[in-house]
Amino acid sequence: MKKILITIFAVFAFVQVNTAQNYEYQLVTVIESIVPNGVGRSRMITANDARDYKEFTSTRTEDENGRNKSNRSDIRVKGFDETKLLNFYNIGGIRFQNIAANDALVMSKINTMAEEGWELAFVTSGVESAGGKGDNNGIYITRYVFRKAK
Repeated sequence: MKKILITIFAVFAFVQVNTAQNYEYQLVTVIESIVPNGVGRSRMITANDARDYKEFTSTRTEDENGRNKSNRSDIRVKGFDETKLLNFYNIGGIRFQNIAANDALVMSKINTMAEEGWELAFVTSGVESAGGKGDNNGIYITRYVFRKAK
């Protein structure tokens, strides 16, 4: 009985080690304007340049409460893909053809990434809509998180 249990444990440990995956991740951000009259800008953005967040992170404690002095120009990414999308609104109001066109472009990006071995792992979205009288600004943002095994 001990031999069987040891064998089962060894097989289980082997499977656990061999199925553990290390992934690399890629984000695709879609920003769609919900500004009336079609005056906003809509884009799909994918960063090509990498940044290490640790270089721009400070830790605050009760004793060490200094401000983060990272230089914004060092954080900025200049290498990225920018795909033009259409705005949700035009002069006549909401434009459903624009939404369908954006869907086709985003779907093309998702399919291309899948062909390149990326798996769509997570999708998150949020809206900052017009905030009432005098605020005609708004965006709809969606982040697609892809991963693939290293």
